[in-house]
Amino acid sequence: MHASTPSTGLAGADISRQAARFAVDRALRFPEQALGVARLSVYDFFAVALAGAGEPVSQAVRGMVRGEAGAPQASAFGMTERVPARAAALLNGAASHALDYDDTHFDFVGHPTVAVLPAALAVAERQQADGKALLEAFLTGVEVTCRVGGWLGRPHYNAGFHQTATSGAFGATAASARLFGLDAVQAGYALGLAATRASGLKCQFGTMSKPFHAGMAASSGVEAATLAALGFISRPDAIECAGGFAATHGVREGGVAAPFYGLPDIFRFAEVQYKFHACCHGTHPALEALLALRADHALHARDIEQVTLRISPQWLPVCCIERPRTGLEAKFSLSLTAAMVLAGIDTAALDSFTDARCEDPMLLDLARRVVIETDPAIADTACHARVNTRASAVHTTHVELSAPMPHARKAAKLRAKAAALVGAAKAEALWALVEELDALPAAALYPRIHAFMAGTSA
Repeated sequence: MHASTPSTGLAGADISRQAARFAVDRALRFPEQALGVARLSVYDFFAVALAGAGEPVSQAVRGMVRGEAGAPQASAFGMTERVPARAAALLNGAASHALDYDDTHFDFVGHPTVAVLPAALAVAERQQADGKALLEAFLTGVEVTCRVGGWLGRPHYNAGFHQTATSGAFGATAASARLFGLDAVQAGYALGLAATRASGLKCQFGTMSKPFHAGMAASSGVEAATLAALGFISRPDAIECAGGFAATHGVREGGVAAPFYGLPDIFRFAEVQYKFHACCHGTHPALEALLALRADHALHARDIEQVTLRISPQWLPVCCIERPRTGLEAKFSLSLTAAMVLAGIDTAALDSFTDARCEDPMLLDLARRVVIETDPAIADTACHARVNTRASAVHTTHVELSAPMPHARKAAKLRAKAAALVGAAKAEALWALVEELDALPAAALYPRIHAFMAGTSA
């Protein structure tokens, strides 16, 4: 079948063409609010990636990248030498998601920045694009991730696919296509190839494969756009066509009727949520609720008879590991993280998640008293918590993470998080870089980025 054959796929959707045209639209206007959020995500990315560059998954991928070597095109965390752009995207994606401490978007339940920014950084450095072009390509890519991810919807996610890896690959491709200067036809071919390459299974949660998914998405995006720039042709409607990505990955009909509606005035990425606990974002509403109850009622672990957490049912197979055995698995255990909060353990600290926590008798006893209930009326970003005490008191609260947070407060919290992760001096230097990103020419930008990445212990 020729690549130009019209789609006969999901309800006649035209999502591939819309994504391709949006990705390379040179007249696109970027709202300042969306650009401001994008800068915060770039800042958060560098902090979590620098802190995650020494993790076992980062070390393994870095060893492979170093062993393969290749053209010195882009910088990578923990490496003084530059490596091929595709390899840099792979490593930087894995490192930035290694701690599972990066941003999340609930339009599609995934981590957009760690899938898209590594691709944008690698291609931008290879092409020597300036800071403004880098930021705009990144924002374009994460918006494609959110829009396509929202269209794929919960059926795709609930079928077992990790949207960071799948929808993230489409956003990484869009960002890369923009930086390579592709036209809409070429971008369509790149997205078609990405539809064949995109993959990632939720069954890998709690293992090194989950952070590797972000690197897979970023690397696939660089690869697809690179090949399209070299004349590669694929079926350009492969996301939605009959037998295409959506149809074969759990989607019977699009989750959002008009996925690109509102652009360029409304960028859905601006609703991204940042992590202030070093564990799966699905646990965060409950943790915030329990922190509030603990503070408001001076609760102690010894006082608690039972904890009941009502959450969205979609989190049950994601972050409810009943008996975690490792610190990594603990990040996906709502009962254990709830017990940690009630015991006064700081879930924002990386060193709180250890194998030893999973064997702590006090925490295990408290975790057994956590009852998890599901309610389809509760949003992904919400939790209703009830604590029954041994003195027969009952305390309840409801938390909704999507409640608006002022930009200045968000920035302050991210700066505090970065300082805790990488030290105050490095956090301030990163902030200075991101603040002037739009104005930096390539000659000034990439030596600074390289210095940050190369300065990480290998």
